[in-house]
Amino acid sequence: MLLFLVMASCSFAFSQEEAIYLTNPSFEDMPRHSIEPAGWFDCGGIRFPAESPPDVQPSGEFSVTKPANHGATYLGMVVRDNDTWESVSQKLSRPLKKGQCYEFSIDLARSELYISLSRANNEQANYTTPAKLRIWGGFGNCDKQFLLDESPMVNKYQWMQFNFKFEPIADYTFITLEAFYETPTLFPYNGNILVDNASPIQPISCGEVVEDEPLAANPVQPNVVKAEPPKPAPKPAKPQEPVATAQTTPKPSPKPAPEKTIAGVKRSEMAKGLSITLDKLYFEADSSRIEKESYNFLNEVYEFLDLNKDVIIEIGGHTNNLPTDEYCDWLSTARAKAVADYLASRGISRKRLQFKGYGKREPVASNKTPYGRRKNQRVEIKIIDMGEGDG
Repeated sequence: MLLFLVMASCSFAFSQEEAIYLTNPSFEDMPRHSIEPAGWFDCGGIRFPAESPPDVQPSGEFSVTKPANHGATYLGMVVRDNDTWESVSQKLSRPLKKGQCYEFSIDLARSELYISLSRANNEQANYTTPAKLRIWGGFGNCDKQFLLDESPMVNKYQWMQFNFKFEPIADYTFITLEAFYETPTLFPYNGNILVDNASPIQPISCGEVVEDEPLAANPVQPNVVKAEPPKPAPKPAKPQEPVATAQTTPKPSPKPAPEKTIAGVKRSEMAKGLSITLDKLYFEADSSRIEKESYNFLNEVYEFLDLNKDVIIEIGGHTNNLPTDEYCDWLSTARAKAVADYLASRGISRKRLQFKGYGKREPVASNKTPYGRRKNQRVEIKIIDMGEGDG
């Protein structure tokens, strides 16, 4: 019932937001090769002018005959062994909004046959190796400012619906759909991907249910210890001597103060090299400005360091993999430095505070889901040195 109420409230909150519509989302056109569908712009002509545009399938060309999953036609795109690939783009009906979350679905498949010439040796080849779909946001046709999301490798021959969720970091006005290799790409290869039946892009709440922790179909009831029925009180024995009617109750000893910790980790649990995630530390979007509710948490870190003056730490910033390398390195470094600056302002010696931005090089979860990307965008404290009492 709680999940239903949460979902209902999210639906109500976003009912006033308009969906974003694509032009020709089912890629309908006359079946033909080397001409992009109506309403879509060929990006290959900009990036790879020597290569032909993608295809409107099933045309029979390249031996592609799979029926469309929606309507009469679909988009066929390839990746090639000469390190070129195909993509299409168009302007959105209205911009994506920075900080707003969206969901979007599209049908993808792989053709059993996609016969063409190898660009590497000019011999006939079957472009059948699996590829994936990347979805980019930008400010013009084929402008790849920000990777909104990407599919897993599309290795099934039957049509399957793929669902995407993303949160833009700017108000993008254009979308690009791109066929791409398996990553990391050791070498380019010949592959294909079929694309059909794109949905409208719908605004959603950014606080969706965690995908990696599905709710159980039949929740287990908590174990309840049944109380034994009270036993009859024994009959009082006849007193032989006077019994005191009251006893002096000793005063309880004061409870010791809770041990200072970093994010719940005690000193006795620490060792050199240990990394601790600051899971209650929040920043403003695309900024190193610390949110107000984080300062109580940072003050606990300060109190631990103030008490344990032999502990030297490194503050490490991390991001997800969506922005560019340069942006991720800048943002992660700026956020790590902001934490170091705050602790120093409270009196912790700069000699005990190192900071470093790791960008997107050390993920701790998959970047293919919003939940995983949120886990990867984090700040950690690493124990660099401790006194003789370290674990």
